[in-house]
Amino acid sequence: MIILLTLALSLSARTQGKFVRVEGPNLVKPDGTQLFIQGTNLGNWLNPEGYMFGFGRTNSPWMIDLLFKEMVGPDETARFWKRFKDNYITREDILFIREQGANTIRLPFNYKLFTDEDYMGLTAQQDGFSRIDDVVKWCREAGLYLILDMHDCPGGQTGDNIDDGHGYPWLFESEVSQQLFCDIWQRIAKRYKNEPVILGYELMNEPIAHYFDNKDELNKRLEPLYKRAVAAIRKVDPNHIILLGGARWNSDFFMFSDWTFDHNIMYTCHRYGGPATAEAIKDYIDFRDKTSLPMYMGEFGHNTDQWQQDMVNVLKTNNIGYTFWPYKKVDGSCMMAIDRPAEWDSIVVKYSETPRGTYKEWREARPDQAKARRQLQQFLENIRFKNCHPQQSYIESMGLKSPAKAQ
Repeated sequence: MIILLTLALSLSARTQGKFVRVEGPNLVKPDGTQLFIQGTNLGNWLNPEGYMFGFGRTNSPWMIDLLFKEMVGPDETARFWKRFKDNYITREDILFIREQGANTIRLPFNYKLFTDEDYMGLTAQQDGFSRIDDVVKWCREAGLYLILDMHDCPGGQTGDNIDDGHGYPWLFESEVSQQLFCDIWQRIAKRYKNEPVILGYELMNEPIAHYFDNKDELNKRLEPLYKRAVAAIRKVDPNHIILLGGARWNSDFFMFSDWTFDHNIMYTCHRYGGPATAEAIKDYIDFRDKTSLPMYMGEFGHNTDQWQQDMVNVLKTNNIGYTFWPYKKVDGSCMMAIDRPAEWDSIVVKYSETPRGTYKEWREARPDQAKARRQLQQFLENIRFKNCHPQQSYIESMGLKSPAKAQ
């Protein structure tokens, strides 16, 4: 019995030595050196957002999917999503990110990639694991760490378009959704429990928006649900870091009272706009100091190059690692800009903005099929790495080096 226990402890120690871990307010790599996160987000790939296509009112994944189905039909839409996932993020994109000096990528994904729900052209044959497996392989080759971020949770965790839900954080009132949330994370953790490329699991993105009269009650339910999900993960994976975001766009942390319930957790904040000063993010710094656990800026950007550079300097000075949002989208304000097809605005964007509340409105607004399909096909070409445009000043504002010429 003693021999078996000794062997088990020895195996556990060797396994833990493969992973990035939390030590006080720092992240420590397996070789004992500190890891300061610098990188980007692969937003829009596995969780489409309307503005990254140039859309306005059509903004959540289910709305974009419905738009395409109304415009060109379900079969053409399914074909579009297959090629979109194939083309949007590839090995070349990951290697390019590394060439700019990044060390970490945050991968937002929709929980539906691990269910039988209709999502991005698939149902029972969802490809969530195969897509993540590809990124893990590419990150291993590039020497990058990967954070898995459930950007869209069962039932919706935010109450806005970013959670692919229906305008309210139903997750916090639904036992069915909470159990599915925990089950999916346990399945993910079981698959990647021995994968050192994965830095950690970010349980949910930007929970509980500020719109709701009962937000105080909802806020009280956040930490208990986090604990429940962490317990599910720890049944199969004792090693990976777990990242916890605050309410109101990952900016409020007052609802957290127990930061000792797990041995390997950290917190994550977001910031868009406001002064690029330490005073502006004082709440994040103070919470980090109070907990003596790492704080990480999972999203920021969409600002001037000067603001972004100033914020990077603030984060570096205060030991808060960061990943910019996003890596790729139309119109720039990212690392790699996508060109809009010639008639994208006049055909696809116009249709997305047209009222389509009835079948009659669908029929009357639907554009010429040949033209609409050509625009979708051209968009699929434009998103390929070789056809995108590195944004040099943006990349330099991220605290990274100038981009190498895209091949």
